[in-house]
Amino acid sequence: MTAPSTFGLSSEARNLHWLLSNLVEEVSGIQSVAVVSSDGLLLLSSDPGRNEEAREARTATRAGPRGSAADLATIVSGIGSLTVGAARLMDFGGVKHTMVAMDEGSLFVMSISDGSLLGVHGSAECDMSVVAYHMALFVGRAGHVLTPELRSELRKSLEADATRSGQ
Repeated sequence: MTAPSTFGLSSEARNLHWLLSNLVEEVSGIQSVAVVSSDGLLLLSSDPGRNEEAREARTATRAGPRGSAADLATIVSGIGSLTVGAARLMDFGGVKHTMVAMDEGSLFVMSISDGSLLGVHGSAECDMSVVAYHMALFVGRAGHVLTPELRSELRKSLEADATRSGQ
């Protein structure tokens, strides 16, 4: 995992970075994690360095984007929006979590607070119940501190990191 710079961040922001890093390191099979704001913007990622790798891969041989934190954020935001719309249409209440099982991996999306989402991309070998449990722990620990001020700080930190790395 590529650790983002936490220099100059508030203690709440550093704690969220630590919780995210801990989630990735403790749960076998997690490939990437993204925290996305209610408006679809990436706030926090387990591997921000993959953005440049994905950009290079797109221009080389691949026809589409694969693997970047921004791509995961886009997918998580889209699935979150789709499931919220479905829940409203069916009048079943709020969406707590969504799981998409594929042949070679899984995608998990869980509501954090105020429309923010936690998205996890897992390998085919990951234990889905363990991933869901650890996601719930993350949401329980992070949900109450993910205030509008902290979301703004995390977004500005990501933008500053992208500017420093020339992305």
